[in-house]
Amino acid sequence: MQISNPLKLAFGCDHAGYFLHTFLIDFAKSSSFEVIDCGAFDQSSVDYPDYAKCVSKKVLEGAADFGVLICGTGIGMSIAANKQKGIRAALCVTEYEAMMARQHNDANILCLGARVIGEGLAKQCLLAFLKSEFLGGRHQDRIQKIEIVSK
Repeated sequence: MQISNPLKLAFGCDHAGYFLHTFLIDFAKSSSFEVIDCGAFDQSSVDYPDYAKCVSKKVLEGAADFGVLICGTGIGMSIAANKQKGIRAALCVTEYEAMMARQHNDANILCLGARVIGEGLAKQCLLAFLKSEFLGGRHQDRIQKIEIVSK
């Protein structure tokens, strides 16, 4: 599948994810994606739930097609984002996980750990995430069950 540009991507990070966040935003812009930057805007200590909420809101409102959240491990961001009804944030450390997050789980936010993966792998995960499409079918039934459980 080709990535249909211009996709709109909302990015957010905490202080630990700042450099990877900046790298991926530069990559996304150079690849003709539209970018919404929710911050953080430097390495000053911040609280990751604030940025998870901003990116989640952009995705839920339709201002962004997908979100990308980065903290030290990606764990905190994924937990915080998944508290928002309608968000399916997936913490991925391989291209395969990123692809499966979209194909089987209809993930709408990719979470990455800046202290876990490097720039090259992060870029590959982002591309795999964006190139993959939700397969629907039996997977849709499972997504609906997740939605029922979260009510």
